Amino acid sequence: MFSKLPILRGLHPGFFLDHELRKRGLKKGSFALSLGEYPQTLGAIMLGKRKMNPSLALKIESALSWEEGFLMCLQALYEMRAISQNSPTEKPDLSKIRPVLFWDTDLEKINWQKSRESILKRVRERGNEIEKMELQRFYNIQL
Repeated sequence: MFSKLPILRGLHPGFFLDHELRKRGLKKGSFALSLGEYPQTLGAIMLGKRKMNPSLALKIESALSWEEGFLMCLQALYEMRAISQNSPTEKPDLSKIRPVLFWDTDLEKINWQKSRESILKRVRERGNEIEKMELQRFYNIQL
């Protein structure tokens, strides 16, 4: 199972569990009851609305003959991705970007990861060479 981690990096463990239960033809309600858990709890995890917890992860891994700790590794990787994608602290060197380019927003409040495509589009269309070079460096891409 751990060999799948690079492929599944950033995927909520509930989504993976949902996929596996469907693949095996198991109903989530009856599976949850077989674990001694409420179906609503398992349903919320499978929708990504709740975190996987260690005790439930151990029960699921045992029932499905998975390696111990796999689901918690998925949960940790999912949380790390969420933090890195929502981190507004990572930003390019703003001294190289003209405020007029982003006239409609505060440069300090831009989420440079979430808004990546619209930022790149704007800089491709209206940016100067210095701005383009800075975003190439920041995103590690070629414009």
